[in-house]
Amino acid sequence: MVERESEAAALESLRAQGFTGNFVVTAGTLRLLDGSRAFSPDEVTIRGYRRFEGVSDPDDMSIVYAMEGADGTRGTLVDAFGVYASPAVGALLERVRIQRRTPLE
Repeated sequence: MVERESEAAALESLRAQGFTGNFVVTAGTLRLLDGSRAFSPDEVTIRGYRRFEGVSDPDDMSIVYAMEGADGTRGTLVDAFGVYASPAVGALLERVRIQRRTPLE
């Protein structure tokens, strides 16, 4: 399912729900962008996701993951979707628990 809201609006909505951190994938770990924490794949869970399609170009797709660390740290991870997706992100996410396989509401 492709969401009609903007990626920015979704990120703001997730922040309001407590997903305040911004995650990046570095060297096989999920790290907070501010550098304060890093999690191995077995220390995080995907709580949900939202997928987006570009307004002017359907090939311009992205996905926002709502993630939670074992210590309760919550944040989002953004990646391209489809052929432009990051192989490093995909490799890490293959090893992450998924709590919810449906889009966030």
